[in-house]
Amino acid sequence: MDLVVASLEAWDTVWRRNQHLVAGLLRDDPHLRVLFVEPATDPLHAALGAARPRRGRGLRRGPELPGVGADALWLFEPTKWLPRRLDSGVDDRWARQVIRASRTVGMTAPALWVNDPTGALLVTATTWPALYDVTDDWTLADRAAAQLDRVRSQEQVLLERCAEVVVCSPALAASKGADRPVTLVPNGVDTAAYRDVHERPADLPEGPVALYAGTLHADRLDVDLCLDLCEALAGLAGGPGRLVLVGPDALDHRDSERLRGAGALVLGARPSTGVPAYLQHADVLVVPHVVTPFTDSLDPIKLYEYAAAARPVVATPVAGFRDSTDPLVCSADGAGFVLAVAESLTGATVSAATGGRGGVGAGLDTEPDIEPDTEPDTDASGRPEDAGARASRLATLDWHDRVQRMREVLDRLGGAS
Repeated sequence: MDLVVASLEAWDTVWRRNQHLVAGLLRDDPHLRVLFVEPATDPLHAALGAARPRRGRGLRRGPELPGVGADALWLFEPTKWLPRRLDSGVDDRWARQVIRASRTVGMTAPALWVNDPTGALLVTATTWPALYDVTDDWTLADRAAAQLDRVRSQEQVLLERCAEVVVCSPALAASKGADRPVTLVPNGVDTAAYRDVHERPADLPEGPVALYAGTLHADRLDVDLCLDLCEALAGLAGGPGRLVLVGPDALDHRDSERLRGAGALVLGARPSTGVPAYLQHADVLVVPHVVTPFTDSLDPIKLYEYAAAARPVVATPVAGFRDSTDPLVCSADGAGFVLAVAESLTGATVSAATGGRGGVGAGLDTEPDIEPDTEPDTDASGRPEDAGARASRLATLDWHDRVQRMREVLDRLGGAS
């Protein structure tokens, strides 16, 4: 089978859903070939901002992957030279470039996997059997009206014309499956990467660490809550703690500087292979996300990574975490979130002078009754969860299971072509 994947993310060292699934499929099927279409570079937009403008890298062989043939994975990164308001044909030109790239690598009748809604143009321009893999509901994101109208129009085409629709969360299953069948394929985790205890990363600070792993993005990260948390952690009785943010920084410059100014350590992107070490050596893992219709559509990969790391977790009541039965997960909002993080750090005491945007520190000047790390993990009924039970539960979250589910979808897609 030949497969063209229109991805919302580039193929880099920060692996996300598409890379885990595609790599797993390639390892399992020596006859599969993939053209992975990355987001186009935007030199003009980069030049007007703080980024360095560059042309797209075009068509090239993918990186070497264990167990995958040299010609099985191809990458294509086009270039977007002008904004849509100046070039109304930019998306049609993108589609033609993708079709040309597929022909260059000898794909005459591939299947199409759409993650980027712009892939709707490939659905209308070809007869390729198509699946739509919905990982975020961009129709609910905070965007300009013209952008939302374009995404809604593209998604309507995808939902009406794709033979298969895959979703990653129950919320997406309900919304996208209201008028058609969909298949739920949740996100997962590479559990093997967490079986060994890794060395403490050299750039992880000493003292209590509350760590967030993931892309820093205004659609997800509650920057003001992070600032409150930084202020509270500075007043811990046993010594100041630190909020550490590990992941690509997609915030605007002002918000990034606000975080740094408050004492947060913004480490930036780290290869996925290195992330387990950061999670394992954090004192508490945090999810300071905004709660919006958009975030309610998500199935955060960190839900699974945090579970595999087996560290205490404090999250705002966002999808995945608020209903979690994992005994290590605590869900709290606002001042309760900051308090829960402080109490997860051994012997946490925060000065009442720590005010925050809602007088957060006023409720943080008492010792926790117990230290969470000294208590045994319990299951949903309150009984202690033994290591074997936890390992069995984590096995069901592995990317290998998700790859098999996607394989079944692709088999159906191939049979329908």
